[in-house]
This record gives sequence, structure tokens and C-alpha cells, in this order.
Amino acid sequence: GFDLVVNDVDGESLEELNRAGAASKSLAEIGTDCDVIFTCLPSGTVVQEVLFGDGGVSSTIKKGAIVVDHSSVTPEEARYGAERLKEFSVRFLDAPVSGGEPKAVAGDLAIMAGGEEDAFNKVIPHFEAIGSSAIRTGDVGSGSIAKLANQIIVNLSIAVVSEAMVFAEKAGADPNLVYEAIRGGLAGSAVLDAKVPLMTSRNFQPGGKISINHKDMTNVLSSAHKLDIPVPLTAQLYEIMQTLKVMGCMNEDHGAIVKYFEMLADVELGSRSAK
Repeated sequence: GFDLVVNDVDGESLEELNRAGAASKSLAEIGTDCDVIFTCLPSGTVVQEVLFGDGGVSSTIKKGAIVVDHSSVTPEEARYGAERLKEFSVRFLDAPVSGGEPKAVAGDLAIMAGGEEDAFNKVIPHFEAIGSSAIRTGDVGSGSIAKLANQIIVNLSIAVVSEAMVFAEKAGADPNLVYEAIRGGLAGSAVLDAKVPLMTSRNFQPGGKISINHKDMTNVLSSAHKLDIPVPLTAQLYEIMQTLKVMGCMNEDHGAIVKYFEMLADVELGSRSAK
């Protein structure tokens, strides 16, 4: 229901969207043509380059436009973007998403947005097109805080599930049956349901890459240290991800965190016996 103008470094993605009715244009043309502009990019540095670099969106952006950043960045990076865009009389929402690739494909993402209430209300119809929920969490930066809290929970949950399934395997039980036995109880979770079948089938094709989640853990630690917030479990998970980086797993799905625990226990899920 929306006229969509798109830009990406991935030519195949652009071609697919063009076939579906979108129009590929330059960043400057997007600034000229669009009243609402969405970014969803790998890092805050890339967001700033797209918005403020040579030939970027801000070089032609309209007064009164709204920029919505779905990227996972630090609160400081979000506030920087908002302040820069004020110079152009443009409002900004930091609005990270959660749900992974399956919910993105289904249009059921959870959106957590920081920024002015009026700007948030104006883009609710856009949010409804891609998500099942959109919550304004406060001023600019609060959306990114919510996303980092989300990433702490998601990634530590994957690590805990990994440790538990490796324990079951090494102790002599079938992790698939253990999963079925516990998923209806208090240990049940969306993470458990999403990741155990991938772990036991050795399917680590990325939905959410370890590299992206490693970046998020870096952002958590950076923000936490600036605010004197102890995050000991996140710090340990960061080191686990550093180990997975050395192991060459960064482009795999974050379900591959299980490989760290398999290495420690000298067992592989599905083997039913030690190596």
C-alpha cells in the first residue's frame, strides 16, 4: 500500500524489489522524493555515512521529513543522528526491530521506537506494514536501549540453551527428546523453539549472524561501561563470541554459539556419544 523507493549495496535484492514494484534510486534521490525514510544497516557508522556522507540522504532531504532508523546502534549514535537531522528540520526515530528473519519475512516484527510522539504516530501505518507491534519507549535513544536489552536476553538465552543441550547430549540423553520434554514448562521460550531444531540438525545458515550479534554485544559493553552498569554475563558472552570468531563461525547463525559448548565438552549434538 505504499510507494517504495529503495537503495542497497546488494544488487540482487534491489532487482527483487524492483520486480515487486519498488523503484531503485540514489540516496540523494531518496532524500528528494521521500517524506518518510527508513534505514536498516549493519552499524551506526554505516547509518551516518548513508545519511550524512557525500551524496547522502541529508544532502537533499526535505524539511519536515521523518527518518526512521531500524538499525541496531548505540543510544549515543541514535542521539547524534537526531541532533544532526534537526539542522535540516527533520525528525528522527530510533526504531530497532526484533524477531529475526522469520518474523521479518512474515511482517511480524516487534518495533521499539524512541523519539517524538507525533512523529511516532505519523509512521504507525508504516510500522503496521512490517510489524505486529510497535511501542514508543520514550525519547530518542530509548529505542536503542530497548534493543540492546533485547539482545542481551536473546543471545544469553541462546548460550544457556546451548549449554543445556550439550549437557544433555554428553550425559547420554537425546537433546531432541529433552527439548520436547521441557518446552511446555517454565524453560520453554521462543529462543528454545527457534534454535534447538537448528542446533540438532546442524543448520547454521544465518538468519541472525554471529557477527551482527557480536557487534550488538560490543555496543552493550560500550554503553554499560560509560554508565557504570555491571554486565558480567554479557561480558562473558562477548568472550565466547570472540572464541567463535577465532573458530571462523562469525558468518553463521547465532545458534552456532552451541559450537563453543560442544568444543568444551568434546561432543556434538546428534552424536549421542563423546567424540
